[in-house]
Amino acid sequence: MSTDVLPPEYAERLIRDRRAVRAFRPDPVPDAVMRAVFSLAGAAPSNSNTQPWSVEVVSGAARDALSKALLAAHARGAPSTDFPYSAGLYTSVHAARRQAFGTTLYGALGIARDDHAARDAYQLDSLRFYGAPHVALLFLPSNGEARMAADLGMYGQTLLLALSAYGIASCPQGLLSFYADTVREQLGVRDRKLLFGVSFGYQDPDVPGSAVLTGRASLEETTRFWT
Repeated sequence: MSTDVLPPEYAERLIRDRRAVRAFRPDPVPDAVMRAVFSLAGAAPSNSNTQPWSVEVVSGAARDALSKALLAAHARGAPSTDFPYSAGLYTSVHAARRQAFGTTLYGALGIARDDHAARDAYQLDSLRFYGAPHVALLFLPSNGEARMAADLGMYGQTLLLALSAYGIASCPQGLLSFYADTVREQLGVRDRKLLFGVSFGYQDPDVPGSAVLTGRASLEETTRFWT
């Protein structure tokens, strides 16, 4: 292993410049580049090196069929989740941060707070992967629970940074896991739990709100240093 140390500016730029992108050009990512990215993501840490993740990368006609199935499941009102979620999950400061994000995002899109039709239409676009030509679905084994989910979270962040390093935009999407049965049926997946998906491709910068800059809590709000 090389002992060379890169200047911290490399990490600063890679991490701080990453954005959740919600508008993509149709141009596909070359296969060799995708393989390099996902190979790099596999270097993510995990408990006892168990590497409990498995990933389905969907493109082309399969991607279009998956989007169509997700939209149909949404229209039927047929959600299915492997990991519980409730509207009351976020409280106090976390709820305030979530609300601030919504204000920033919908403000950038020009969608009023009470324009529920426009908000619903925008949510449907997430089931079209915001136009991204590719989507990765991230799964755990059928016995996966919170500790394994932490491993998959570390893999997911590594994947997002690997995509950024190769100049590829991405958007992690929890909503895709709200239709886990639909995803499994469409992809022929058995005995695996879906935690989230990542849409990716090349950003379309001409679309308003394609990459919104969101705030971050200060270091003092989240971290204590003990001596």
